Amino acid sequence: MKKKIAIGVVIFVVVMYFISFLSYRATPKIAIIEIHGVISDFYSHIQNIEAAESDDSIKAVVLSVDSPGGTVGAAQEIYRAIEKLRAKKPVVVSMGNVAASGGYYISAPATVIYANPGTITGSIGVIIQHMDLSRVLDRLGIRVENIKIGKNKDILYPNKSLSPEQRKLIESTIKDVYNQFLEAIVRYRPITKEQLKPYADGRILSGRQAKKIKLVDKLGNIQDAVSEARKLADLDDKHVVIIKLGKKKSVLEKLLNSEMTSIIVPSGVYYMLSF
Repeated sequence: MKKKIAIGVVIFVVVMYFISFLSYRATPKIAIIEIHGVISDFYSHIQNIEAAESDDSIKAVVLSVDSPGGTVGAAQEIYRAIEKLRAKKPVVVSMGNVAASGGYYISAPATVIYANPGTITGSIGVIIQHMDLSRVLDRLGIRVENIKIGKNKDILYPNKSLSPEQRKLIESTIKDVYNQFLEAIVRYRPITKEQLKPYADGRILSGRQAKKIKLVDKLGNIQDAVSEARKLADLDDKHVVIIKLGKKKSVLEKLLNSEMTSIIVPSGVYYMLSF
């Protein structure tokens, strides 16, 4: 008899679990995805964005952006993923302390952008650094020889100065990426490239200043952004679950986080275009 009761309890618990699970799956959700820190490792962010895109119970997404920028390629990867997400569901950005340069780049394709009045944003520009150590090496009596195929293969190596021709090549590349930045912004923001250019000189802007020139849609915090997401998804009169996407990192993963360590690239770290 006791055995039958125990089996019955187990079956009841399992049935209730599945009922709760199905109920949870059917409940509309708003997902919060955090993109914080320097933008370099984009894989985890894209996984979260794709998870939100494929989950039919997630009706809208709030991106919490708190980033001073990062590498061009990583920002463009995230931008494209947000574009795809936006095509299916409302995406609302909530800017935190800083959403500048690459942080603004990834925010641009959102359906609506919120910033706090004092959020630091803008910094629209592109930079690449070259450290010329050739004179220091000469004084130390050190000669470093680059054995290469292709006359510009060592164009940004620190043991040599840039020639006028090489400087023009780099400036041409930076100009092209800069124009990509402007095009990415005007594709989704209510501003023309001509209107944008006077402010796209690397200057930072407050959230309030950015709203005046239409780089930001509304002023408010993440709670306001969630409320906006509810409205855009027509969920104002429904029970909604707010979830945060992203796995918890172990202590070791946090210590080894690529956003906190140097970026090593084959053939040198010098070819680092940054927003």
